[in-house]
Amino acid sequence: MPRYEVTIEKDACDGIFACLTRDPRFVEGEDGLATIDPSADPIYDCEGEVTDTAERVVAKFDDDRIDEAKQAAAACPTDAIIVEEVGK
Repeated sequence: MPRYEVTIEKDACDGIFACLTRDPRFVEGEDGLATIDPSADPIYDCEGEVTDTAERVVAKFDDDRIDEAKQAAAACPTDAIIVEEVGK
């Protein structure tokens, strides 16, 4: 399975939350912007490493759900989400 990284650039996020409907790991953060919570998915037992700073949220996953993350990124009207494969 590919290992991939999902980045949300907070300065580009407008809190529109189109990503939330494409991938349940995306949730509204305390700051009113999108963030990632692997345990928020009610269907899959998902694990991931999440770093949340003032500038960005970075999550690393090694599951088979990269397409869902890419759909969330494509739905973002401000292009605040980047999904990159970072290894296998």
